[in-house]
Amino acid sequence: MKLHALDIITTAPPPPGWGGRYWTFVKVTTDTGITGWGECYASSVGPTAMKAVIEDVFDRHMKGENPENIELMFRRAYSSGFTQRPDLTVMGAFSGLEIACWDILGKARNRPVWALLGGRMNERVRAYTYLYPLPHHDLNSFWTDPDAQAEAAKEYVRQGFTALKFDPAGPYTIHGGHQPALTDVSLSVEMCKAIRAAVGDRADLLFGTHGQFTTSGAIRLGQAIEPYLPLWYEEPIPPDNLLEFAEVARAVRIPIATGERMTTKAEFATLLRTGGAKILQPALGRAGGIWEMKKLAAMAEAFNAEMAPHLYAGPVEWAANIHLCASIPNVLIAETIETPFHAALIRNSIRVEDGYITPPETPGLGIEFDEEFARAHPFTGDGLHLQMQNEPCDYKDGNSFQGGAPPLPEA
Repeated sequence: MKLHALDIITTAPPPPGWGGRYWTFVKVTTDTGITGWGECYASSVGPTAMKAVIEDVFDRHMKGENPENIELMFRRAYSSGFTQRPDLTVMGAFSGLEIACWDILGKARNRPVWALLGGRMNERVRAYTYLYPLPHHDLNSFWTDPDAQAEAAKEYVRQGFTALKFDPAGPYTIHGGHQPALTDVSLSVEMCKAIRAAVGDRADLLFGTHGQFTTSGAIRLGQAIEPYLPLWYEEPIPPDNLLEFAEVARAVRIPIATGERMTTKAEFATLLRTGGAKILQPALGRAGGIWEMKKLAAMAEAFNAEMAPHLYAGPVEWAANIHLCASIPNVLIAETIETPFHAALIRNSIRVEDGYITPPETPGLGIEFDEEFARAHPFTGDGLHLQMQNEPCDYKDGNSFQGGAPPLPEA
């Protein structure tokens, strides 16, 4: 059995676009006719350029290879061009293709992917959700409205979730890191207070920042929200100086979580060695794929750290996350995005039930990918998957971070 053909589909979820402006799915077919699906989470270049990168990585390092030889193909991609170092875009391309290889292998052996990773350690995986607006909420004001967020929190707890993520401390700007505005600190405190009052001890609070602050600014903000006992303080500083995470970790009494913008075990190893983070959040469609993150989980286990795979993408990466989580002893929780569009793409073949996900028993990733539906919703814009604003932090009139969602089109 050899890897033979590649197809790439760029799919756009409808507004407001929970999960980003577009998702890049790869369809890999073997010479024996088995098809595997993967998802590439790489957003530093646009879809057209990324398509060319994915095709190059496949043709150069994977085409004609036995899909079992994942270690060999990883080393080819990781070392390409005399690099042998993490490359966000190349590894984003490889990661999606690698996920597709596991889907193929599971289908060829009539076993779920988790069974090929050492078996099932966990019968179910705890899930968390971002706090998204309820149907009656105003999409623009929701992100800075503690009462609305508290109301959403109560609804998600009613649905069975025991952990809720929110990130009121904006802005999402290229000018990072920066000191938080005092209005952002005050809003963050009020948001934590309102949500904690609404859910009590029924749910953990997961506080995100999207790496916007300087080391000292992150410490100021983190210490301000400590009384509300968040389970984690996510990506408090940009990922371009991994040593500084340890400074924040020493000063703030909230576990530090990070990893969505990192790739391969090499980058995560720095955090583990320095104590910069005890909760690792890899995006499997960017971080090197399932096998590379299985290695990271073992490394993390030795440092008493936990895994909490990130998801701001489509349902194929989510499926890969679930198979990894099922196979490792140190999984904490997995992110999920529940929308009708996500569900339709995989024909509802993986679901969150009462706050938990049951790993599928069906072969491969265990998803029924609706290729026709994916192709019927092409991306036609010119933005990136996620975009940051050019304007710096507004210290006078405040800031608003709208959950990573693209703005709604004007009526």
